[in-house]
Amino acid sequence: MATTEILLLQPVENLGAEGDQVKVKAGYARNYLLPRKMALPITQANRKYVESLKSRRAEREAKEIAGAEELRQKIEKLELVFEMKTGEDGKMFGAVTAGDLLKRIKEKGIELEKKQVSLYTPAKSVGKHTTRVRLHKEVTFDLEFEIKSDAPEVEEEEEA
Repeated sequence: MATTEILLLQPVENLGAEGDQVKVKAGYARNYLLPRKMALPITQANRKYVESLKSRRAEREAKEIAGAEELRQKIEKLELVFEMKTGEDGKMFGAVTAGDLLKRIKEKGIELEKKQVSLYTPAKSVGKHTTRVRLHKEVTFDLEFEIKSDAPEVEEEEEA
C-alpha cells in the first residue's frame, strides 16, 4: 500500500489538527483530503503556510482553554440540589440522570452538551454525588450535586 505525507489545513477526526504533518494512504489523500481542501501536499512553500496555521491554532486553543476555565468557575459555584420523592423507608422513586443535571444547569443560564457530562449510572440514592465534566480536552473537573428527600422527615416521639 502506498502512503504519502500531507499537511493538514483543518482538524480531521482521528487523524490530526490543522498544521499537523501526517502519513496517510495515497488514495485517501488524493480522493478525499486534497479535493476537499483539508490538506496540502508537502512542499517548501506549503510548509511556510502551515507554520502560520500553527500559530493561529495556538491562539485559538488558548482562547478555548481560557473560555473553558471561566465556564468551569461558573459551574463550580452552582449549588445543585434535587428534591426527589422517597418512600417511608428512604428508598427513592426514580433517579437523577445526566439529562436532569444538564436541565438544571441550563436553568442557571449555562449551556452544556450531553457528551460533556459523564454520569455513567443514574444516581438512585439520597445524599451527595459527583460526576465528571469535560469542557475541553485539558479542562475537566468533578461536579458535586446533592439529592434530598422532598418528604418532611417524621420524628418519632419516644414514649417515656
